[in-house]
Amino acid sequence: MEQFIQLARQLNKEIMIESRSPFDPVCPVHTPHPWKMLGCGNYAAVFFHPDYPLYVVKIYGRGEQGLLEEKKAYARLGEHPGYSLCYYTEKRFLILKRIEGITLYDCVHKGIRIPESVIHDIDAAIQYAEKQGLYPSDVHGKNVMISNGKGIIVDVSDFYKREMCRKWKDLRKAYFSFYKRTLYRFPIQIPYFVLNLVRMGYRYYRKLKLAKNKGIK
Repeated sequence: MEQFIQLARQLNKEIMIESRSPFDPVCPVHTPHPWKMLGCGNYAAVFFHPDYPLYVVKIYGRGEQGLLEEKKAYARLGEHPGYSLCYYTEKRFLILKRIEGITLYDCVHKGIRIPESVIHDIDAAIQYAEKQGLYPSDVHGKNVMISNGKGIIVDVSDFYKREMCRKWKDLRKAYFSFYKRTLYRFPIQIPYFVLNLVRMGYRYYRKLKLAKNKGIK
């Protein structure tokens, strides 16, 4: 682990992460060889080193307060099959257990069936987090993976935010009311641009819903 920590520190020094918009994911300008980027989120990017396949480094590009909250969230969660593990943290980065699999988002893109058991796995993981005094938030198709047939939540950085988040409830509802009856029975590949349109449409819908609810009050 010590050797990997040194590599992570060097990566943290060399990497530059930016975002063109607060509504877009952060993105590294250049990834030093032989590191590979696994993905980008709203605040951080995740990298792995081919010589250390069991670990990933999550480097924050903005909102570093989220790193501290993510560290505390992992400490509360401990070891649970619905989550990764946090092994180490320093300023701007965390070292996490690598979860190999595919996100629900990419399952829909590639036409891979999402078993109902995966939805129940995430339900159980959310209930467990709530029992630990956390507030599961921002659980959506890009933050949920299927690994060895099990559903796993791979981002807990927003689990300390005391705010109502309907993303998982809405996704769950869409799974049973639409996906299970259509794309599960007849899998087809959905282009990313179509999925992005759905994502933007959902954001617009939630904003309208929130504005309407405030108007009623």
